[in-house]
Amino acid sequence: MKKIFLLLVISLILSASGCSGEENRNAGDDTLYVYNWGEYIDPEVLTLFTEETGIEVIYDEYETNEIMYPKIKAGAVNYDLVCPSDYMISKMIENDLLSEINFDNIPDRDNIGKEYWEMSEGFDPGNRYSVPYVWGTVGILYNKKMVHEKVDSWGILWDKKYKDEILMQDSVRDAFMVAERYLGYSMNTTDEDELQASKKLLQQQKDNVQAYVVDQVRDKMIGNEAAIGVIYSGEAIYSKWENPDLEYVIPKEGTNIWIDSWVIPKNAKHKENAEKFINFLLKPRIAYMNFDYITYSTPNVPGRALIEDEEIRNSPIAYPDLSKYDLEAYYYLGEEADRHLNDLWREVKSY
Repeated sequence: MKKIFLLLVISLILSASGCSGEENRNAGDDTLYVYNWGEYIDPEVLTLFTEETGIEVIYDEYETNEIMYPKIKAGAVNYDLVCPSDYMISKMIENDLLSEINFDNIPDRDNIGKEYWEMSEGFDPGNRYSVPYVWGTVGILYNKKMVHEKVDSWGILWDKKYKDEILMQDSVRDAFMVAERYLGYSMNTTDEDELQASKKLLQQQKDNVQAYVVDQVRDKMIGNEAAIGVIYSGEAIYSKWENPDLEYVIPKEGTNIWIDSWVIPKNAKHKENAEKFINFLLKPRIAYMNFDYITYSTPNVPGRALIEDEEIRNSPIAYPDLSKYDLEAYYYLGEEADRHLNDLWREVKSY
């Protein structure tokens, strides 16, 4: 499994500099501090960027937006480049944590399809602070040898025949989204009655849940350790490559469509290096390398065209016909709503 080498490669990169990204903050101007999701870039891309520019990449990882945000807000670590999701970017903009990008330093921005810039306007009006990196949906991955009925609804996650066979995302927004859409609510609802109903539904589901996990959904499903998992579309593509008994569906009640984008924190010390790195990622060959490695849909039009396998290039998982589904993006709901939703999530997990 090619992805498992990422941590090893990054560890070697960091070892060469003498310590981890958080510890080594005394490097010179030819340095770039990147904070990204786990297993979310081809490590060879980091090497190629350094070879081309002479800029050393110091690389740290996080598992969720909610882990990343307080670290950026505290400013204790001066990251130059971060890759949050749409709603978190909106929150960071509102709290004045981001620097406007100088697009004069990103001449390859037009490689991003127009529709993705339009989608980004919803969380970054004017596209001043972010550059799309990857996008996708959230859906159900199931094992055809363990599940013999038609799967087209979130409702299967509450079916008692799958007790202890279901994997849920350990993410407050993704977990509540499942319940909210199944109940017919918006995934951005702040209505208290709807939130309480969603919480109760998630509590009722707990007996069916084997684990609340993040990246492990992919690994467990590949290993036939669970029958059903809530998963991101990119992870589903990779899972199907590794285990042909797996199938991915977007439920009929609708789901989340998301974009993860690059942003530059306001306290970044190497802003121009960050912009060089963003532009490097926009090169078609580099965008293709990252798609091939992380299997998340690239918004890079010429990069997608480099995918030789037509079945993959036009995969209904990677590039679904969006007009067929009821899709909704997450929005930042405000500090008070965030705290309340986190409290409700703690109630679910401690139930």
